[in-house]
Formats: sequence, structure tokens, C-alpha cells
Amino acid sequence: MFNFLKGVVGGSGGGQKDLPYNIGDPYPSAWSSWSHFRGTSKDDGSPVSIFSLSGSNPQDGRLAAGRNGVKRLRTVRHPNILSFLYSTEVETVDGSGTKVTIYIVTEPAMPLYEKIKELSLEGTQRDEYYAWGLHQIAKAVSFLNNDCKLVHGNVCLESVVVTQTLDWKLHAFDVLSEYDGTSGTATGPMLPYEWLVGSQYKSVELAKSDWVAIRKSPPWAIDSWGLGCLIYEIFSGMKLGKTEELRNTASIPKSLLPDYQRLLSSTPSRRLNASKLIENSEYFQNKLVDTIHFMEILSLKDSVEKDTFFRKLPNLTEQLPRQIVLKKLFPLLTSALEYGSATAPALTALLKIGSWLSTEEYTLKVLPTIIKLFASNDRAIRVALLQHIDQYGESLSAQAVDEQVYPHVATGFVDTSSILRELTLKSMLIMAPKLSQRNLSGSLLKYLSKLQVDEEPAIRTNTTILLGNIASYLNDGTRKRVLINAFTVRALRDTFSPARGAGVMALCATSSYYDTTEIATRILPNIVVLTIDPDSDVRSKVFQAVDQFMQILKQSNEKSNAGDTAHAGSLGLSSMPGNAGLLEWAMSSLTLKGKPLDQAPIAASNSVRPVTTTTAASSGLIETPSMAPVRVSSSSDFADAPAPPSPTLTDGWGEIENGVHEEQYSDKDGWDDIKPLEEPKPSSALANIQAAQKRPVSQPKPQATSLRSKSTVKAVATKDEDDDLWGLIAVPTPKIASKSLKVKTSGAVEDDDPWAAIAAPPPTTKAKPLSAGRGRGTKAAAPKLGAQRINRTSSSGMQ
Repeated sequence: MFNFLKGVVGGSGGGQKDLPYNIGDPYPSAWSSWSHFRGTSKDDGSPVSIFSLSGSNPQDGRLAAGRNGVKRLRTVRHPNILSFLYSTEVETVDGSGTKVTIYIVTEPAMPLYEKIKELSLEGTQRDEYYAWGLHQIAKAVSFLNNDCKLVHGNVCLESVVVTQTLDWKLHAFDVLSEYDGTSGTATGPMLPYEWLVGSQYKSVELAKSDWVAIRKSPPWAIDSWGLGCLIYEIFSGMKLGKTEELRNTASIPKSLLPDYQRLLSSTPSRRLNASKLIENSEYFQNKLVDTIHFMEILSLKDSVEKDTFFRKLPNLTEQLPRQIVLKKLFPLLTSALEYGSATAPALTALLKIGSWLSTEEYTLKVLPTIIKLFASNDRAIRVALLQHIDQYGESLSAQAVDEQVYPHVATGFVDTSSILRELTLKSMLIMAPKLSQRNLSGSLLKYLSKLQVDEEPAIRTNTTILLGNIASYLNDGTRKRVLINAFTVRALRDTFSPARGAGVMALCATSSYYDTTEIATRILPNIVVLTIDPDSDVRSKVFQAVDQFMQILKQSNEKSNAGDTAHAGSLGLSSMPGNAGLLEWAMSSLTLKGKPLDQAPIAASNSVRPVTTTTAASSGLIETPSMAPVRVSSSSDFADAPAPPSPTLTDGWGEIENGVHEEQYSDKDGWDDIKPLEEPKPSSALANIQAAQKRPVSQPKPQATSLRSKSTVKAVATKDEDDDLWGLIAVPTPKIASKSLKVKTSGAVEDDDPWAAIAAPPPTTKAKPLSAGRGRGTKAAAPKLGAQRINRTSSSGMQ
């Protein structure tokens, strides 16, 4: 029976070799006769602490007290009490007798005295950390005394350990016993193992073994005295040698001194309860205690309190002890973000604290949390992630981006919030190099084809620039099919002048991907038209682009004349002057002005506009780092020179095919169906002049033929004007218009009369005679307003 009970208390195990933990190096100090070792689990290698107590006599009182400590530690659970993992009792037989060893395995921790020396904190940071530690131990003592009606009996420096998160935890429960002061029949010692307590730590009544006075005292009387001893040892920096040293208060902080004196009152009933120490002491009211306490009860706070706290947290972390921030505050922050109790501003604090970590720690502790956050449905979290992607994007692996991050980020391309669409677009500058060709050429280009006709002009501009920047990551076939169509058919026709300028810059930045045939037949004819663009900045870019592409053609011609035709078809310059900042422009053109986006409210409707787009509309400028501010032309600027048609959602890259509009995305990226313009279209006035110049004058023709030629010229001009993206779905020219021009007019109509072709024929009816009545003729009917039906004979009847 005794062996059975011993197995229940001591755990199981046949020896040290059967212990599922590896015992490592010992710590220099431990409580009483116990030894404290570092250890690791044999299963997963996780760190642990191992305490051992040995005795040669199975009936040794120290072993009995150790068994009591194991039982109490196993059953008492509290956040500020050391966590129990495993225990066993081993008997070994040697030549002199039997040796019994008790093992306790707990969470990893180290003695408080050793940790204080290791941290080497000074000044305010030291006082704040001590306040936080004492706050934790006071809560543990209050839990034992007030909630469990237990007496620890030996609260001191050696009974406190520090975990890996720098939390202070209470252990050494060998003396712990129930408080039986409420029982009138209790006799004998209340603490059977009080003889293990050093005399310097005993209160006056405990030193006298006055159990009657102890039972009449409150449950916290003995442990409050122990808290006073702990405070003295912490601030004096040395272990207590004798009780009289407690009167030396030189090292005790002034704000803590009154409570320290009440803890060490000679009258047990007047000693300060540990719970009152936590509530009333000014010493525990500091930044570190308040910050960690707020994080621990974060789920009880409302959204306004959370938002205010996390906005202040990045600056607050600079003032707190860095090691405590990294080991205590940082785990609380990551946990709050992963489980959704933290708001979006917490991400800023997470990244700032993460910047203090090494590369290996950053990869293990920060990146997993960030990857999990990309799956969040909170729009504010998604915005914050995209705003700060430049801080962590380079650290993400290509596999994580392609498989875990991009599928969630891509939903932002079609979000109703323009801010989110804009940030998603800009994030691709960092993610695109890490995407597979399946996502890059398939999914991403499909989204970009829609963003290039977005309702926000700034998004259309940055889409063009992004496409120019990621061109190097596309395969040759995709570049041939996409780039020229996207830059010429879309960007160069945009009504937003920065978008047209972006198209010119993107063509120049990707000039090395075009052969001479494409430059001569598809690029130059489209950009030369913009030499008369209403915007001066666009014109200056165009002239530089023309010079660059002409230089490419000249180099090709020189090599062809020299017989070197191997590379004559694919020549290119790196970029035109001023395009060195193309990459930066894509990231900064929409966010340089106005307040930061992390302060902007997020809405779920199209009423939200990007901060920079609103700025562009109000001020007329978009700032770029590599050039002067670009002027946004108003509608009146295009009165004299017609601007290219604005892209709309109905002229998608892959949507117009034989006049049929596709309702859903196809597998194509949208650019391969666009037919490039064969030649630039002339304006209507220029078409008339050209038609007049081509009119034959040496051999005059009949009037009807002349009129027919004019009709033909007008029809050709109309056709040229419609020869754009809409040409494939345009309504045919009505044929009835030419029939009316076959009228044979009198010789008074000359060829130089522009109105002759559309003049009304002479009337064929005769005036009615005057009718008799009252001596005078009837008045003619008053002319009626509006459209009148005119009876005309056909051209065949007018001979």
C-alpha cells in the first residue's frame, strides 16, 4: 500500500535512464537541498528545468518534505506559479545502502538571482522590471493565501525563478500547508516542515513556534513577512544574512518604503495583505506594468481602447527594457494578432520590434505570423500588411509568396475599395519576382488588364508602370503578346496625361524587348502622334522616346550595312534619360501627398478614393521623384486638340472579338486580341483637306460624280475616325445618305459651294388661287415650328 501511494505521489519511472528528459548542466544555486538543472525533452528537444532531491534514508524528513512539494506543485495551478510537467522517484542501491532521488520536471526557468545578474538593468528600467516581477509574485502569494487558504511559509529570493519570457514565478512548495486557524480544535504545528525555513526568514511568531498566535493571525501574515524579505534581497542585491538586516532601508525605493514597512510589521494582524499591496502601492504604477497588464487583458478592452494603445505602442517600446520587450511583450503581441484580438495598428509595433531580432529569429518568429495575417478578412489588417510590405517582403520565401500569400493578396485587385486596389497593385512590385510563371503570366496579367481600365486614373497610371517594371520576369512569348498592345493601345490613349506619359516611359524602359520591325511599324507611329499632345510633359517624354527608338534603328542600319545581321533585329537601349527612377515612381506616385494611408478610413463602397487620386484631382499635380511635377490637364485643355479616347470597362483587352463582348474572364491575358493601329488617324478637318487635295482638276466631271466623290471622301474620313478599338463593333455607315447626293442641280451650283450637296430642291407645287369670301382672299397658314415633311420626288423624276 505504501509503495502504491508513493508511486501516485512520486510519478512513475524506474531510473534516470528511463527519465524522458536529458539532464544538462546545473545552476549555481537552488532552494534548500534541491539541485536545479537545465534539461531537454527526449521527444522534441524542447527545453525544461529539472529539480532533484536525494537522500540516503527513505525515511529522511527532507524526502518527505520533497514529496509534499511535488504533490502541491502538481495540484496548484496559477499563471504566476511554476508549471509542473513530470515527476518521478528513483531508488538506487550502492555498496553503502539505498539512495532515493526525487525528480521534478517543470517549464524552463532559471534562479532569479542569476537572471538579475544576467540582465544587468539599471536606473528606471531596473525599477520597472522589479516592479513587474514583484507584482507577479504578490499575485501568486495572494492566490495561495486568500483563494486557496494555503501558507507557502518561505517566500524569499531562492523560491522565485524566471521563465524564458522573463516572468517571475513562485515554486519551492515543500513547506506549503493549509491554514487551519479557523479550526478551534487544531493543535500542534501548522507547518510540519517549518524547520526547513532559514532562521533569517522567519517572522517573530514563527521563530518562537507560537502556533496559537499564528492561528489567530490572518492567513497572509507569514507570507507577507516573506514578501518583505524578498523585496530587501532584490534591491540590496544580496541574500538576507540575518533578520536585523531588514531594518536597513537605504536601498528600498521611497514609493515602496511604506508598504515594505507594513509587510514587516511586528504585529501579525497589522501586516499588509498581498492583494492590498498590488492595489494600493504607487510603485507598481509604471509604463512596463501598465503595458503588459493591458496586453494580458486585451480581450476585455473595446476597439477604441485597443486602437489608442497600439498607436502609442511603437514609441512606448523605445522606452521599455529591450530584453523585456523582446521576450515578454513580443510574444503577447504576436499571439494577439494571430487570434484576432489586436487591431491593425499593432502590425506597426510588431514589425518595429521584429527589426531588433536577428535574421534567424525574424524568420522563425515574425514571418509565420505575417503569413497567417494575409488570410484575415479584416480589411484594415490587409491594408496595414500591404502598406508595410517593403519591410518584410524581401524576407518572404518564393514558395510562401506563391502558395500562401499571393492567393489572398490577389483578392484585393477586385476589391470595392480603391485604396486596397492601389496598395495591392503596388505590392506586386515586390511579389512579382517570387511568383511562378503560372501566377505571373496567367493570374496577375489578367488582373492588370482590368486595372488598366480602372475608374481611378492614378491606378491606371501605376498599372502601366508596374507592367514595365515586371516585364523582365515575363517569358518571351508573353512579352511579345502583351507589352506593345498594353502600352500603345491602352496607355497612350488615356485621357489622364500622367498615364500617357507612363506609357511612353514604359515603352522606353522595355525597348530591349522589341525588334526593329516592331519599333518601326507599331511603336513609332503611335508615339509620334503624341508630339502634339496638349500636355507639355508628355510631349517632352515623347521627343526623348522618338530619339531613343530612332537611335536603335540607326544602330540596326549600321550593323546591317557592316554585314552584322545577327543582332540587327533585336537592339535596345536600357532606358531613356530620366527613367532611372521608374521603379521608385511606381511606388511613390500615389502616396507622396496627403496624410499617410494608415490614417485613412476604410470603407466598403466605391465612394472611397485613393488619397493621392483625390489630391491629384484637387491640386492638379502628381509628384514624382525623378522629374518635375506632372500637370493634370483639365477638360478645357483638350478643346483645341482632341485627346485619345478614355479607356472604359467595355474595351477590355480580351473582350472585343468580332463584336462579341465576353462576360467572364477567359484564359487569355487580354492583350493578344488587340489589333494595333496601322497608321495614325487624321482629324476630321485634316481629312477634308487631304480629300480636297486629291480631287482631280484637269478633267472636270459631271456634278453628280463630284458629289459622289465628296460623299466617298466623307465616308473614308468617318471610317478612319472609327478605326480604333471600337472599329470592330461600330455600326455601318448608313447608305441612304449617298442616295440623296444623286440629285441633279442647276448650273448655278458650282463645285466650290460646300452647301450644294445638301441644299434642298426647289419647290414643285404651285400657289393656290385666292378663294372668294368677304371680298378678300384667305390668309396663308402660319408656318409651323418643328420638323416638316417635305415631299420630294426621286432623283429619277428630276430630269
